[in-house]
Amino acid sequence: MGATLFVQPLDLVKNRMQLSGEGGGKRQYKTSFHAVSSILRSEGIIGMYTGLSAGLLRQASYTTTRLGIYTILFEKFSKDGQPPNFFMKAGIGMTAGAIGAFVGTPAEISLIRMTADGRLPVAERRNYSSVFNALARITREEGLFTLWRGCGPTVSRAVVVNAAQLASYSQAKQFLLGTGWFGDNILCHFAASMISGLVTTAASMPVDIAKTRIQNMKVVDGKAEYRGALDVLYKVIRNEGLFSLWKGFTPYYFRLGPHTVITFIFLEQMNRIYRKLVMGEEGTGSSL
Repeated sequence: MGATLFVQPLDLVKNRMQLSGEGGGKRQYKTSFHAVSSILRSEGIIGMYTGLSAGLLRQASYTTTRLGIYTILFEKFSKDGQPPNFFMKAGIGMTAGAIGAFVGTPAEISLIRMTADGRLPVAERRNYSSVFNALARITREEGLFTLWRGCGPTVSRAVVVNAAQLASYSQAKQFLLGTGWFGDNILCHFAASMISGLVTTAASMPVDIAKTRIQNMKVVDGKAEYRGALDVLYKVIRNEGLFSLWKGFTPYYFRLGPHTVITFIFLEQMNRIYRKLVMGEEGTGSSL
């Protein structure tokens, strides 16, 4: 949640970029800088933080679950003080991500809709006042199970993100410590986080764009715009080109990179304090 306070504007730009290309009459963005300038011009600086309440709830549900489960499983599969191998870390990350994504999908769909609203014509906007208003209205107007619309691609994205992010972070940190040039400190956590953020961005963007478009779509006369994640990918490639699957790469990385860095730095420091004050271990960092 602390990390989200810093990167919410980048999340908003990323979502707008990923939806740019849908519907000829809707607002289009050529580049990330064009998106930022357009949003600032039409919605002001406050508009850059649209959907913040949903972003915070998403982290409180999804990220709390995935990091908690990952840490528990990481410690369970560590033997004689030795961490699991890379493939075991990836498997643990996938499991933690899938469970966390299911828990966090209602907040996720609220976040996508709230951040996407400003690109629609005024008459078509949903105008949710907060994440709780979004959850209540979605349930009332579209049914309870709509809160889990796009759960499949959300879980798939989380599996990819967590396998890449958590495993690559652990592996990068282990490698950096092994060089002898780094201690288990903030500099090491920063370097490992940046490596992890780049790997995760490249691996997860196609799944992320499918998730974003499914969760934002409207169902008109019982007919959905997309039949599923594969249909999204097919239509994006056919109508917008293969590299459109990485549309919004810059804001996505500049959102995911700092978010990964800040998240793991916060996590490492809180774990250090927890282990020192609660468990009585002096100077011990996170198990990640």
